[in-house]
Amino acid sequence: MNPALLGLVTIVLGVVGCVGYFYLSNLVLDTVIFPARGPHAGRNINWANMVRPWLFLLPAIVALGLYLAYPVVETLRLSLTERVPGGGYTWVGLANYEQMLKEPKFWEAMRNNIMWLIVVPALSTAFGLLTAQLTDRIRWGNLAKSLIFMPMAISFVGAAVIWKLVYDTRPVEQDQIGMLNALYIFFGGTEPQTWLTIPIWNNFFLMAVLIWIQTGFAMVILSAALRGIPEETIEAAIVDGAGPLQIFFKIKVPQIRTTILVVWTTITITVLKVFDIVFAMTNGQWETQVLANYMFDKLFRANDWGLGSAAAMVIMLLVTPILIWNVRNARKEMR
Repeated sequence: MNPALLGLVTIVLGVVGCVGYFYLSNLVLDTVIFPARGPHAGRNINWANMVRPWLFLLPAIVALGLYLAYPVVETLRLSLTERVPGGGYTWVGLANYEQMLKEPKFWEAMRNNIMWLIVVPALSTAFGLLTAQLTDRIRWGNLAKSLIFMPMAISFVGAAVIWKLVYDTRPVEQDQIGMLNALYIFFGGTEPQTWLTIPIWNNFFLMAVLIWIQTGFAMVILSAALRGIPEETIEAAIVDGAGPLQIFFKIKVPQIRTTILVVWTTITITVLKVFDIVFAMTNGQWETQVLANYMFDKLFRANDWGLGSAAAMVIMLLVTPILIWNVRNARKEMR
């Protein structure tokens, strides 16, 4: 079937199925399980009203259980087993975790992930806050915001391909199509550099791609937060003789601190799961390995499901505290 037609059929069937489920489930609830008639009509109506929300939640609960809870449990099980030649698994306990901790590539991935966690959320949030403040002060700010936000519409793989061209290297006798090498030669460089093979620095070149993407996200959220600041506080600061920098750092930033932290933690979660950029640009070579790419290598290249699952559990354990912290902050904001 044509993919477009298949997508349309899926959407139609999905909508019809949802409507049918909610209609029929409510019909059965009100006429069969808790009928609103007879001597217990009042009690049945109360019970039906208590059960009804769970009917709406049931599809989401089933989907979360099938696509979230079950994979987590299965991944944990696989991380404690080892594949046996000829098929099947054998229980090995924590042996996969012990082996993983002994591998230099794992510690290289951990070191690089820590570098990403320090640099990317900080710069993305800072650039997003700066652009949000500046674009609100210029006449063509909406156009600027659209251009800055545009990378968010590009997939990570697409962004990696674009930036791989930026870092492209050609022999000395050829024209440099990579923008970075063209600038390097223009400003007096003798030979073009293979930027993605320079240890340590190549990690920062990869980080630049994610910063470029996430700055637009941070800008949109923080711009909305800045516009929500009461004008009275800014006017009072101006009357007291505060300058633009004082107003920004002492009046505006403290009032949107919670939003800044939410943006920071959201980008942090994205960084912990980063895979596409590294896979498409260096594939973890030249000391650019990260945890998600390490997991992929073990699962699908080395065919070591136990070690790959152990790496997946490490990523989940690193992400979970940040998710819990975000949820708690969101609940505090709703109170």
